[in-house]
Amino acid sequence: MKRPVLATKRQVMSAVICAYPGGRECAAARLGYELKKFDNHIYENAGSRPLSDEQIHQLEQDAGTTHLPEYIAALYGGMFVPLAAPETLDNVELYSRSVKTAAKRGAVDQFIAKALENGEIDKGEAETILAAHRRYMSARHAEVLATILLHSQGAKR
Repeated sequence: MKRPVLATKRQVMSAVICAYPGGRECAAARLGYELKKFDNHIYENAGSRPLSDEQIHQLEQDAGTTHLPEYIAALYGGMFVPLAAPETLDNVELYSRSVKTAAKRGAVDQFIAKALENGEIDKGEAETILAAHRRYMSARHAEVLATILLHSQGAKR
């Protein structure tokens, strides 16, 4: 599934709100805003400042997304790697992670194959490929860290 490359903080806020259970209305309520005031913060209307990183983080915790850290990491040429909570790890979870990681690698290869159908990779295709590659590498790194965490001495329950 192709996810858009989020190039601005406003796009990040929009993606978070779109993913929020119940949409804009519920996101506004979660932050204690009336809908009009919330919209003003999102679109920076009427002299309103954008949502703070803390507010976006709060919404992302509820929505289960990581758009903001992915966006910030990409600004620096890096990638966001979510760390596993030790209590959530077992061999079934590690297997699930490996399947999801393999699917992300497959997505990268599919984007490359699609882009090469005309013999060239344009700027938009390159951005899509690199964004998918960051998601793959992040998933793989998280998978390796989770394996080490689960099977490290001192981590045994």
